[in-house]
Amino acid sequence: MNIVETFFNLGVLARTLPLLLKGLWVTIQLGLVSIIAGLVFGLALALLRLYAVGPVRWLARFYIDIFRSLPLLVLLVIVYYALPFIGIRMSPFWSAMCALSMVSAAYNAEVFRAGIEAIPHGQFEASEALGLSSLQTMTDVILPQAVKIVIPPLTNNSINVIKDTALASVVAMPDLLKQATQAQALTANPTPLIGAAIIYILFLWPLVTTVSRLEHRFGKERR
Repeated sequence: MNIVETFFNLGVLARTLPLLLKGLWVTIQLGLVSIIAGLVFGLALALLRLYAVGPVRWLARFYIDIFRSLPLLVLLVIVYYALPFIGIRMSPFWSAMCALSMVSAAYNAEVFRAGIEAIPHGQFEASEALGLSSLQTMTDVILPQAVKIVIPPLTNNSINVIKDTALASVVAMPDLLKQATQAQALTANPTPLIGAAIIYILFLWPLVTTVSRLEHRFGKERR
């Protein structure tokens, strides 16, 4: 058997493609839910770290530092395999989503914090002079400006979340990688793994290109 028949067997790919596409749909669902949860929780953490009272601010910083230091794979194993010992049982999907969201939130919190701190302090003073409340200042003045700064790194973090969904296969999550490994075992051929790699590239390449364009665009606007 030559290299083409081993790694690029079109017959094997055609038979296993439905499984791969089914796994891709699971990967997309898991990625989107984790990204949204990570963005919301990350923004909340950033605001707590910046403006909460001392002990809460310290706890937010502690959370961010711990989950930026903890490997995602280790967290996945803890959530899925260790928590049942204390009575907390979750499906593979929700276990993976919780782990991905918790880590993503820690990174997003630092991005939001940097974006908010990049806004000139005079914007806060002007809002106070206009009689705006703290909530109005944040939602109407600060965050709309900060968003332009944080969109490129947040988009990059979101791409990383989608790539990290591949680790969910360790908790029996039927994502794209899990389906590819099962198809590889059934066919005794590595072509499904190559097919999964190609699908990842076709799916993520446009997003990577978009991030580059956003960084260039917002970089020009700031200059």
